Amino acid sequence: MSVRPEFAEGRAEVAARFPDYPFIPQRFDVRPGIAMSYLDEGPRDGEVVVMLHGNPSWSYYWRHLVLGLRDRYRCIVPDHVGMGLSDKPTDAADASPRYDYTLQSRVDDLATLLDTLGITGPVTLAVHDWGGMIGFGWALSHAAQVRRLVILNTAAFPLPAAKPMPWQLKLGRDSHVGALLIRGFNAFAAMASLVGVARPMPRDVRRAYVAPYDSWKNRIATLRFVQDIPLQPSDPAWVLLEASRHRLPEFANRPVFIGWGLQDFVFDTHFLDGFKHALPDAQVHAFDDADHYVLEDKHGVLVPQIRKFLDENSVQPLVA
Repeated sequence: MSVRPEFAEGRAEVAARFPDYPFIPQRFDVRPGIAMSYLDEGPRDGEVVVMLHGNPSWSYYWRHLVLGLRDRYRCIVPDHVGMGLSDKPTDAADASPRYDYTLQSRVDDLATLLDTLGITGPVTLAVHDWGGMIGFGWALSHAAQVRRLVILNTAAFPLPAAKPMPWQLKLGRDSHVGALLIRGFNAFAAMASLVGVARPMPRDVRRAYVAPYDSWKNRIATLRFVQDIPLQPSDPAWVLLEASRHRLPEFANRPVFIGWGLQDFVFDTHFLDGFKHALPDAQVHAFDDADHYVLEDKHGVLVPQIRKFLDENSVQPLVA
């Protein structure tokens, strides 16, 4: 494992670029020639909390929770390939290295990271946005390791039948105009940092969110994530998401914390109700005055609540 070279000067330089992010990201080759950036904060023998971001955020989204847990818990927080401080390879057919920007690739990358770090024991999955689909995709073959769940405005099942596909996502997923807006003008990351919160982000925080996506090349993943949204069985991610939907109730015997921003126009009450139905004993904390980036709007409330939830539900052997 090696420290990202441009951050070798120390934590102060990282914190100056990204407010409230006093960490030194690590890097390793998740695939030949493709480096993944990740945080590994907290005691090596601490209970492991794996935090998975979505699109168009990165590990920066989890910064307040990492700061609130790392005295006792080992916090592992990857930047998915193409996101944050990870490499952003092309998916051109003749490229080398080349990366397939699919849900299965994300699940495989997570498995490689945790295997590389020797994480073979119990973990808590904390998921947001696409992180839910990635995390539960990994859990399909690692269910025994998942002992607690922290679920924030995400999905682990296809779009509910009663939920219309938001036009903003449909534009990006299915049209050349939407693709141009996302890759040419950074529309997805820029707009998410504006409309994804109920309380406006400070300017330097907004800059930190969009900083990794500063060119056409570096915006490939923000577009590919949208294009990978599965809506029908012929879509590549559908099989994984359907399997996750069927298996989700199996996790009902674990402690589950749900934190939800009710102003989210994508992951709205249709998705929240899906989790509540599958995981009926979950602790649910829903906020009328919070949006998609619920940890931005409510970190002052959520971080101590999540810490209390983890402290009070220590890892135990699974009971069938």
